Formats: sequence, C-alpha cells, structure tokens
Amino acid sequence: MDFQQGQVLLVDKPLEWTSFDVVNKLRRALQHLKDKEGKKPFKNIKVGHAGTLDPLATGLLIICTGAATKTIEQLMGFEKEYTGTIFLGASTPSFDKETEVDAHYETSHITEELITKVAKQFTGNILQVPPAHSATIIKGERAYEKARRGEAVDMPPKQVTISVFDIVKIEMPLVHFKVVCSKGTYIRSLANDFGKALQSGAYLHSLCRTRIGEFSLDKAKQVDVLVKEIKQSVT
Repeated sequence: MDFQQGQVLLVDKPLEWTSFDVVNKLRRALQHLKDKEGKKPFKNIKVGHAGTLDPLATGLLIICTGAATKTIEQLMGFEKEYTGTIFLGASTPSFDKETEVDAHYETSHITEELITKVAKQFTGNILQVPPAHSATIIKGERAYEKARRGEAVDMPPKQVTISVFDIVKIEMPLVHFKVVCSKGTYIRSLANDFGKALQSGAYLHSLCRTRIGEFSLDKAKQVDVLVKEIKQSVT
C-alpha cells in the first residue's frame, strides 16, 4: 500500500474509542514504521478521518492517508446509513448514554402503531438542534466543553435530510431502527426529538454506522488488523 500517495482505509471503530483515537493509532503505526535501511518513510505523513463517530458509537470510519486526505471533505458529504436502538421513557443531557438519566417519562400510551406513525414525521428535510454535548464549535470552543462545565449552550438549529427512518423492531423500552441521512445529522438529536414527539422522552441507546456513500461496514477492518498490515507493507 502506498500511504504517501494516498490510501483510503475502512475501519470498524471499536466501542468507547474516539475517532481521533483511531487516527492516532494508525498514524503512530506509520510514523514508527522503518524500512530495511532503518529509515522512517512515513514520519511526517498526514492522516485524517472523514466524519466523526461518537465514542459510544461503533461502525464504519473512513481514514485517509497522504494525498488522499485532500478527499476528506468530499467523503464527508456522502450519505450516511446507521442502525441502532432508542430507549423510550427516559432522557439524558447528552441524548445518549454518555451522561446519566436526568428524567423519566410515561410510556404506557405508546403503541407500535404510534411509534411507526411518529417515525414518518422525521423523514425529509427537517430542522434539527445539535446536542449540547457535541463537537459543534460555539464562539471558538467545542460545545461539549461548555456543557461539561455546566454552562448553558445555545445551539442554533440546522437543516438536515433524513431519507429513511425505519422501525425495524420494537422491544419496549427499546426501539430498533435504521436511518439513512445527510451529512451533519445527529442521530442523538433524532432520538431525543423522537421521544418528545411521542409525548415522552428518549435517548440513543446504541448506534452503528453501516455505510458512507458506497463504502460499507462489511468491507471495514479492525484497527489491530490494519496496524498489522501497515507493519507488513514496508519491506
């Protein structure tokens, strides 16, 4: 593999790893790599990712090296596909399991028919408010840094497109779903808004990114496998 000319690597991001953890792991593997002459051919190589995955999300993460980093913006604009579960009847400040439950809600009125009906309200072009616990930059600072200090964060709404929001299975209080959406869509916000639309509360319980454009998770590799391949690439 020619990492300097550019490689697009498909990674299956592990649970609790940040996207930058993956980037740093692969960058270090490249920077520490030596050829037969003892040189480090990739000492200053560029490595970046095309679209952040939250630590509690798993699935497809695209890593670019060398000249391929110039394509990151294009890759980030591709349509995304996710599967996961939403927990009904409770909410958290981060809209997922990163923070503790801060409120409980009634769910006895929620039927499978209502869940399916409400899901249809969230397809098409919609306005969505990003979570306060997100990497969105507010006045030069990441929103989550303010939120973790307990400061109020005013998050402006943004338009996103959700082309598919399918309810795959219902096992109360968990709702299994599949979503196909545009760049910039927060599935955590979708879960929170979904709970409100059901006259209840909800948070994102699990999430896996299964596709970015034409790149699919079934073609991705574990981080350790890629590190091993990197070490074997220079002879």
